[in-house]
Amino acid sequence: MNRRRFLKATGYVLGAGALGLGGALWKVQPRRQWLPLPDGDAARPEFATTRRRVVVVGGGLAGLTAATELAARRFEVTLVERAAQLGGKLTAWTVSALGEQFPVEHGFHGFFAQYYNLRELLDAAGVSGDLAPSPGYPVLFGDRPPETFGHTTRLFPFNMLSVVRQSHALHLGDFRKDGDGLYDLMKYDGERTFERFDGIDFARFAVEGRINRPMVETVLEPFGKTTLNRLERLSAAEAIRFFHFYMMGNPEGLGFSYLRRDSVTAIVDPLRRRLEALGGQVRVGKGARRLERDGARIARVVVDAHPSPSPRLVLAAADVGDRWRAVPRDDGSSVFVRRRGDDLVALDGRCTHMGCPVVLDEDGFRCPCHGGRFDGDGRPTAGPPTVALASLVARRDGERVVVGESAPAGEEALACDYCVVACEVRGLQELMRRSDGELSAHVSGLGEADPYVVWRLWLDKPTARERLPFYTTSRFRFTDSLAIYSAFQEPFVSWARRTGGSVVEVHAYAIAPDAMVPAPAIRAVMWEELLRLLPELAGARVLHDEFQQQSNFSRFAPGDHARRPATTTPLANLMLAGDHVKLGPPAALMEAAAMSGRLAANAVLAREGLRQIPIPTVALKGPLA
Repeated sequence: MNRRRFLKATGYVLGAGALGLGGALWKVQPRRQWLPLPDGDAARPEFATTRRRVVVVGGGLAGLTAATELAARRFEVTLVERAAQLGGKLTAWTVSALGEQFPVEHGFHGFFAQYYNLRELLDAAGVSGDLAPSPGYPVLFGDRPPETFGHTTRLFPFNMLSVVRQSHALHLGDFRKDGDGLYDLMKYDGERTFERFDGIDFARFAVEGRINRPMVETVLEPFGKTTLNRLERLSAAEAIRFFHFYMMGNPEGLGFSYLRRDSVTAIVDPLRRRLEALGGQVRVGKGARRLERDGARIARVVVDAHPSPSPRLVLAAADVGDRWRAVPRDDGSSVFVRRRGDDLVALDGRCTHMGCPVVLDEDGFRCPCHGGRFDGDGRPTAGPPTVALASLVARRDGERVVVGESAPAGEEALACDYCVVACEVRGLQELMRRSDGELSAHVSGLGEADPYVVWRLWLDKPTARERLPFYTTSRFRFTDSLAIYSAFQEPFVSWARRTGGSVVEVHAYAIAPDAMVPAPAIRAVMWEELLRLLPELAGARVLHDEFQQQSNFSRFAPGDHARRPATTTPLANLMLAGDHVKLGPPAALMEAAAMSGRLAANAVLAREGLRQIPIPTVALKGPLA
C-alpha cells in the first residue's frame, strides 16, 4: 500500500466500479458526520435548572459561539471583550475616505459550505441572507492562464480526475513518477497523520513525497497559503488535515459564499443581538486582567477598562532625546519617552484597541496585531483604535527620568462557576501569564504565524465586468489573493457605479522575516503585481488606500500539535476556545473557531449532566485511509 501512487490508487477504485462493485465507490465517498455523544445523552435534561454563572473572555467567533450556546441552555453568561467592538478577526471599523464613510475589515472572508457549525450559528441568528454564493474558486498565475476550481463532480475520485482534465497545467502523465505524497493527502487519519508528518514542514513533505511540480504550483501552494502560514513553516500534518477539510473529506467541494455587507453589519451585530435576547450580557471595552483560582477551580475573572496600570520605570536622563525612545516592559510592550522642549512626555505603548504592543513606525506608531495606526503624538489615524495612546507621567529626578503609573482604571471581579477563554494566542498567553504559572505553561507551546498585509485601494478605473469577486494567486512575491469589493459588497458597489472606479483589496498571507521590507516597498511591489493580475487597471490612480500590516493568526508549525492545548484544561471549570486549540475532528479557520466554541460549551454541559450539542463535521478520515 505504501507505494501506491495517485493513478494506481484511483485506478483501483475505478476498476472496482467497472466490475460492478459499486459498493467500493460508495464506501470511499466523503460524508458529513457527527461526533459521537455519550451513552444516554439523549435522556439527559436540555436546560440548566440551577443558576450557573459563565464568564466568556474574548468576543470573536469562538467566544460568541460558546456564549450563545450556553445562554441558549439558560446559563447566566457574561461575555467580556477588550475591544470596543465584538468580532475578533471578523470585526470591521469605519474609515473616512473621499468625503464618505466606509467599513474596512481584517481581510476577505469566505464562508465555505462545510462550515457546518458556523453556518448553524449564523442560521440561528437569521443572517444567512447576506451570504452570496461565489461562482467559482479561481487561481491567477503570473506566467500562465488562470485556473478555476469548484465546477467539478463531488464524487471521489472523479472530482480529482476532473480537476486534472479541466486544468491548463495538469496532465495525467505528470503523476506517473510521483511518490507517496499525493496519496498521503488522500488518507488523512487523525493521530496517525500527526505521528508521521507533524515533524516536517509541508514544503519538504512535497519534495520528499515526490509530488509533481505542476500539482504543487497549481493546487497545493495556492490553497496551502490560505492557512496564513508559510509552507516552509507549516506542519505537513496540518496541511494534510487542511486539504482533507477543504478538498478530500467533505461532500460539498470548494463552494463558498461571501458577504454582501460588511462583517459587523451582516454577522457580528446580529450575533450580539441574539446573545442578548437569550439573556447573555455583553461587556465591551473590558479587558480580562487575570483569572483567580480557588483551589483547583477558577473562582473569578478580574476585568478592567483600558488603560490598565503601568509599572514605574526608571531610565537615564541622558538616554532621553527629542525622538521617541522605547523602554521595554515585562509584558512585552513598551513605554515611549521623549523631550518636548523643556517638558518630558511619555505614552503607554499598548494599543487602545485590544492591548497589543505598538511599535514605532515611519510617522508615529503601528499595532502589528490588527493594523491600528497612531500619529507621532499617539492619536489614532487608521484601523480599529478610536482612543489615543494613554499618556503617562514622566519627571526628571537628578540624572534619571522616572515614568510613573497611569491612573488605575479600576478592577472588577466577576464571580464564575465556569470560565471559557477564547482570546487570540497573544492575549491568551498574556492572560495566563498574569494569572498562574501552571496555566501559563499550559499554553506556552502556541505561537503566531508570520505577519500578513491587507491593502484596500479606491481606484479611478473599473475592473473588467467578467471579473469574479475573489482570486487566489500563485507565484507572486507578496500578493497571495485579491478581492474586488466593488463587485460584491456595499457600499463599494454603489460607489463604483456612481464614480466609474473600483475598490480592490490585495493580501499577502505570510511574509517571512528575511523578506520583510518597509511598508512603502511592500506597497510598490504589490501595486506592480496588482497591475499584472488586473491589467485593465493600467494607468489607474489611487484615490484612497488603507494599508494594514498585522500579526494575529495562529501558527501551525512542525511540532506545535503535541504542545497545543485542548478545549479542556488542568482546571475542571476552565475551557479554551479558538482556532489554536487542539481539535479532534478536522476543521480550519472560522469553522475551527466556531467548532471549538461548541466543544467548550459541551464540556460545560457535560460537567452539569446536560444534553450536549451535536457537532457536525466532515469525514473523520480520508477517502483512501
